[in-house]
Amino acid sequence: MSRTGEWAVHLYLFEEDRTTKARAVLDTGTTSLTGHGRARCQPEDADVPEIGDELAASRAMSDLAAQLQKTAYDDLEGVRASAPGDRNHPGARTG
Repeated sequence: MSRTGEWAVHLYLFEEDRTTKARAVLDTGTTSLTGHGRARCQPEDADVPEIGDELAASRAMSDLAAQLQKTAYDDLEGVRASAPGDRNHPGARTG
């Protein structure tokens, strides 16, 4: 089977008082997940907004990736639980 899909990720950045916050929103067409990240500029550090953006964005994307992985594992467990061979062995796992 061949298939093509496109998922959109929107990344929003907010900066206030030397703190950058990021929100990454994944829209799969059927599911939406939101990751959050934050970066703080320490008083002794030079205030370089691009660095705060990069750190906050990477942390939001990392959070989003962890949520997506958990969703995939939960979905996989649901599929395995409904497979005829697995009904006799609750909790059976492979891989």
